[in-house]
Amino acid sequence: MRARLIILAALALMGCRNDETLTAYGAGDMVWHLSEVDGAPFEDRAIITFDASGAVNGEGPCNTFTATQTAPYPWFRVEDLAVTRRACPALSAEAVFLTALQTMTLVETVSDIMILRNDANREMVFRARPSE
Repeated sequence: MRARLIILAALALMGCRNDETLTAYGAGDMVWHLSEVDGAPFEDRAIITFDASGAVNGEGPCNTFTATQTAPYPWFRVEDLAVTRRACPALSAEAVFLTALQTMTLVETVSDIMILRNDANREMVFRARPSE
């Protein structure tokens, strides 16, 4: 609860910005690694990146994907998801990742943590590393 209050206070202090993309609020130039889905550790590799144009790119345990993030921060909406179709033993983990990603409606970024949430109390936690 305290973390949410800190995040909301930080957002209020930022004031209005002309650039309402997720990139402008700290998600750009970082590679976000999925660490948890709904409170459970995500053991497989899944990453996501964002750019200022709204492009979303990433990799699940088996496939790469691209999409568009169209909602202004702090809202989140992934549209036009396109995924390659390679088979691998971790396809079920990839389905968990991509299905959850498409249901998220809010995003918070603070330092190297990004949390995606929705009204159904689902949550994805990502940790960032600078782009290579």
